[in-house]
Amino acid sequence: MKTIKEINEKIRSGDVVVVTAEEMIGIVEDVGPEKAAEEVDVVTTGTFGAMCSSGVFLNFGHADPPIKMLKIYLNGVECYGGLAAVDTYIGATQPNSDPDIDIDYGGAHVIEDLVAGKEVELVAEGYTTDCYPRKKVRTTITLDDINQAILVNPRNSYQTYNAATNSRDEKIYTYMGTLLPEFGNVNYSGAGQLNPLQNDYNRKTKTYNTIGIGTRIFLGGGIGYIIGEGTQHNPDNAFGTLMVKGDLKQMDRKYLRAATIPNYGSTLFVGVGVPIPVLNAEVAKCCAIRDRDIEVPIIDYGVPRRDRPVVARTNYEELRKGKITIEVEIDGKKVEKTIKTSSVSSYKMSREIAKELKDWILKGEFFLTERVDVLGKGSAKPMKSDVKLVGEILSKPPIVAPIGITIEEASRILIKNNINHLPIVDEFGRLVGIITSWDIARAIAQNKKSIEEIMTRNVITTTVNEPVDVVARKMDKYNISGVPVVDKENKVVGMVTSEDLSKLVGYTNKW
Repeated sequence: MKTIKEINEKIRSGDVVVVTAEEMIGIVEDVGPEKAAEEVDVVTTGTFGAMCSSGVFLNFGHADPPIKMLKIYLNGVECYGGLAAVDTYIGATQPNSDPDIDIDYGGAHVIEDLVAGKEVELVAEGYTTDCYPRKKVRTTITLDDINQAILVNPRNSYQTYNAATNSRDEKIYTYMGTLLPEFGNVNYSGAGQLNPLQNDYNRKTKTYNTIGIGTRIFLGGGIGYIIGEGTQHNPDNAFGTLMVKGDLKQMDRKYLRAATIPNYGSTLFVGVGVPIPVLNAEVAKCCAIRDRDIEVPIIDYGVPRRDRPVVARTNYEELRKGKITIEVEIDGKKVEKTIKTSSVSSYKMSREIAKELKDWILKGEFFLTERVDVLGKGSAKPMKSDVKLVGEILSKPPIVAPIGITIEEASRILIKNNINHLPIVDEFGRLVGIITSWDIARAIAQNKKSIEEIMTRNVITTTVNEPVDVVARKMDKYNISGVPVVDKENKVVGMVTSEDLSKLVGYTNKW
């Protein structure tokens, strides 16, 4: 048994033995956890990835005359103004207030610019009082001009993370990056065997051996602290998270980088490294975890619901090979498919962070701290909210027409039923196209002769179990005003139109 006090004495005397989590794997395999615990004092870990739940508290100091700021913008990015007069919080994912810029320059980019020493424009306004007579202020600031800039991240360093794939027949854009159609790729995130929480996790007790509130860490190139379990912390399922804080003025742009995830939003890549004191053999054993020991579920992000299906289960070792073979369902058939894999976080940077922290300790520049309390159990419950499904609002019975119908007959159906959309079906009742009243008008103007000439063949559809919000998103994305509802055999069971959605919104607004 060792103590943190004894380890810190070794750091002072230059006798400390420090290894990275990667190096610890080989040591434990060679000599076993008991001997490894005797030989090694500290294991360093590291992770570097997109950590959206990040941001900075800033204090600007008082203007003359003073102002109580409520609406606050830094380089066009809105900050939270519900604090004291000249305090604010800027979140990493906040988009730009200029719609032409939007997600291309958000809160994360402001944070990186501050760390880089760049000037940032501050625009703020508030209401006037006797002690705060000023209404507006516009100025430029740098990090040196700010009194305090404290990075406080509610959820960082996920212990592990789901991998993502896409079953749809279209490309989709997610916080896990771009996902290609029909299981075209698998994206994953996380440092695996270098991850801080993975290396400190006791799988028997589902707790953490040494990490807790007050643990001193490497954060963004400076020194930071763990201030509690992160939001959505779920150690029972090995999905722990950390809440961390640190002085932005100490940080290095190399380890704190802004990024824009295409068609999704801005985010902040944060470097986190945690030293694990090897107090006993149990700690040493946990620090020898390998990529192949860490299970990673592959989730179908093509299903736009909170509870997405698990397509397969794998591990980090397999994912890092660049391709993986799994069984997937395409067009109702189970097939084996070899899929390319890619990481949306950086293992290379994670390795550098573990090495940098190791060097700090060996040089006597970083000492360990005793935790003042353990991480709590946390909670990862879903939001309590209603969901309205397409099946609750679709028009029944469906009004459809056979593919052999004439344009004149189709126009009569539209007029008789006072509708603007007419799904076209084959002899088995399966959807093959759709026409609208606009198509009819265009057909007459262009002297078209058959339905097949004017119908849209690549029809955007929905199902009775799809949320109404998802259908509204489809209509907006594809600039359409109606979506056929189909069953598993692609037979039309109803129709949802923008008018249906408008009625729904009008009804709900009454409440």
